[in-house]
Amino acid sequence: MNYLEELNVAITVCDTEGNILDMNAKSAKTFEKSGGKDLIGGNLLNCHPEPARSKLIDMLHNPRTNAYTIEKNGVKKLIYQTPWYDNGVFGGLVELSMEIPFEMPHYVRKPQQ
Repeated sequence: MNYLEELNVAITVCDTEGNILDMNAKSAKTFEKSGGKDLIGGNLLNCHPEPARSKLIDMLHNPRTNAYTIEKNGVKKLIYQTPWYDNGVFGGLVELSMEIPFEMPHYVRKPQQ
């Protein structure tokens, strides 16, 4: 069962050099005008203009999480870029991109006493 392939979240995975290792179906659809699944094997740095390109280069050299929201064509998305590891060794970055409502509830959960 490959539940990630049909998940309604775009998942793109790259290695430590920015080479695209994998994309699920939603990611391929999101980037279909740029080549979709044919982008696998290419470098994601070639897909990003400045200043995003420099930020990604820095994240590949100094692994950390980067999270933000964007709006494009009337759709709001949460972008979550985070390092992945294999046996504790930095392997690259995973980007999760999901559509979110413009207005959404926010809950503060407090520990039970």
